[in-house]
Amino acid sequence: MKEKNPILETAVKALNAKKGVDIEVIDVSGLTNIADWFVLASGTSNIHVKTLVDEVEEQLKQEQGIDPKRVEGYPTAQWILMDYGDVIVHVFHPEAREFYSLERLYSEGARMEIEDK
Repeated sequence: MKEKNPILETAVKALNAKKGVDIEVIDVSGLTNIADWFVLASGTSNIHVKTLVDEVEEQLKQEQGIDPKRVEGYPTAQWILMDYGDVIVHVFHPEAREFYSLERLYSEGARMEIEDK
Protein backbone atom coordinates (compact mmCIF):
# COMPACT_ATOMS: atom_id res chain seq x y z
CA MET A 1 0.00 0.00 0.00
CA LYS A 2 1.20 3.48 -0.73
CA GLU A 3 -0.15 5.33 2.33
CA LYS A 4 0.72 4.07 5.78
CA ASN A 5 -2.35 3.29 7.84
CA PRO A 6 -1.92 0.46 10.35
CA ILE A 7 -5.58 -0.56 10.35
CA LEU A 8 -5.73 -0.71 6.55
CA GLU A 9 -2.44 -2.55 6.29
CA THR A 10 -3.38 -5.13 8.91
CA ALA A 11 -6.87 -5.69 7.47
CA VAL A 12 -5.56 -6.20 3.94
CA LYS A 13 -2.80 -8.49 5.19
CA ALA A 14 -5.36 -10.59 7.06
CA LEU A 15 -7.66 -10.79 4.03
CA ASN A 16 -4.75 -11.83 1.83
CA ALA A 17 -3.63 -14.46 4.35
CA LYS A 18 -7.00 -16.21 4.12
CA LYS A 19 -7.25 -15.84 0.32
CA GLY A 20 -9.78 -13.01 0.14
CA VAL A 21 -10.99 -12.34 -3.41
CA ASP A 22 -10.92 -8.94 -5.20
CA ILE A 23 -9.61 -6.94 -2.25
CA GLU A 24 -10.05 -3.19 -2.74
CA VAL A 25 -9.36 -0.14 -0.60
CA ILE A 26 -11.37 2.99 -1.40
CA ASP A 27 -10.84 6.47 0.03
CA VAL A 28 -14.38 7.62 0.82
CA SER A 29 -13.40 10.59 3.01
CA GLY A 30 -14.75 13.15 0.56
CA LEU A 31 -17.89 11.16 -0.23
CA THR A 32 -19.36 10.25 3.16
CA ASN A 33 -18.95 11.20 6.79
CA ILE A 34 -19.27 7.64 8.14
CA ALA A 35 -15.63 6.68 7.42
CA ASP A 36 -12.48 7.66 5.58
CA TRP A 37 -11.73 4.23 4.12
CA PHE A 38 -13.67 1.21 2.90
CA VAL A 39 -11.90 -2.13 2.60
CA LEU A 40 -13.83 -4.54 0.40
CA ALA A 41 -13.26 -8.24 -0.18
CA SER A 42 -15.20 -11.33 -1.18
CA GLY A 43 -15.20 -14.86 0.08
CA THR A 44 -16.10 -17.89 -2.00
CA SER A 45 -18.70 -19.27 0.44
CA ASN A 46 -20.43 -18.34 3.68
CA ILE A 47 -17.76 -20.21 5.64
CA HIS A 48 -14.98 -18.40 3.75
CA VAL A 49 -16.65 -15.02 4.40
CA LYS A 50 -16.76 -15.75 8.15
CA THR A 51 -13.15 -17.00 8.08
CA LEU A 52 -12.02 -13.73 6.47
CA VAL A 53 -13.86 -11.66 9.07
CA ASP A 54 -12.50 -13.75 11.94
CA GLU A 55 -8.94 -13.30 10.63
CA VAL A 56 -9.31 -9.52 10.27
CA GLU A 57 -10.70 -9.26 13.79
CA GLU A 58 -7.97 -11.48 15.25
CA GLN A 59 -5.10 -9.72 13.46
CA LEU A 60 -6.32 -6.22 14.35
CA LYS A 61 -6.69 -7.28 17.98
CA GLN A 62 -3.20 -8.81 18.06
CA GLU A 63 -1.30 -6.19 16.05
CA GLN A 64 -3.19 -2.97 16.81
CA GLY A 65 -4.91 -3.85 20.09
CA ILE A 66 -8.33 -2.86 18.77
CA ASP A 67 -11.72 -4.50 18.46
CA PRO A 68 -14.40 -3.44 16.00
CA LYS A 69 -16.93 -0.95 17.32
CA ARG A 70 -19.54 -3.27 15.86
CA VAL A 71 -19.93 -6.17 13.46
CA GLU A 72 -23.09 -6.57 11.41
CA GLY A 73 -24.25 -9.44 9.21
CA TYR A 74 -22.19 -12.24 10.71
CA PRO A 75 -25.03 -14.79 11.14
CA THR A 76 -26.00 -14.78 7.45
CA ALA A 77 -22.49 -14.16 6.07
CA GLN A 78 -23.79 -12.50 2.92
CA TRP A 79 -22.34 -9.08 3.74
CA ILE A 80 -20.43 -8.61 6.96
CA LEU A 81 -19.51 -5.09 7.99
CA MET A 82 -16.78 -4.43 10.56
CA ASP A 83 -16.66 -0.88 11.91
CA TYR A 84 -13.21 0.32 12.99
CA GLY A 85 -14.11 4.02 13.07
CA ASP A 86 -12.37 5.67 10.12
CA VAL A 87 -12.00 2.25 8.46
CA ILE A 88 -14.94 0.03 7.59
CA VAL A 89 -14.23 -3.48 6.37
CA HIS A 90 -16.87 -5.07 4.12
CA VAL A 91 -16.64 -8.79 3.39
CA PHE A 92 -19.16 -10.14 0.91
CA HIS A 93 -20.51 -13.33 -0.52
CA PRO A 94 -19.98 -12.80 -4.31
CA GLU A 95 -23.69 -12.39 -5.17
CA ALA A 96 -24.20 -9.80 -2.42
CA ARG A 97 -21.14 -7.84 -3.55
CA GLU A 98 -22.43 -7.73 -7.11
CA PHE A 99 -25.93 -6.75 -5.98
CA TYR A 100 -24.89 -3.90 -3.65
CA SER A 101 -21.99 -2.78 -5.86
CA LEU A 102 -20.25 -0.44 -3.40
CA GLU A 103 -17.46 0.01 -5.93
CA ARG A 104 -19.96 1.62 -8.30
CA LEU A 105 -21.69 3.61 -5.55
CA TYR A 106 -18.32 5.04 -4.41
CA SER A 107 -16.73 5.15 -7.87
CA GLU A 108 -15.50 8.71 -7.27
CA GLY A 109 -13.37 7.56 -4.34
CA ALA A 110 -9.66 7.10 -4.95
CA ARG A 111 -8.46 3.50 -4.99
CA MET A 112 -5.42 2.66 -2.91
CA GLU A 113 -2.88 0.48 -4.62
CA ILE A 114 -2.45 -2.83 -2.83
CA GLU A 115 0.96 -4.43 -3.08
CA ASP A 116 1.68 -8.16 -2.69
CA LYS A 117 -1.88 -9.13 -3.55
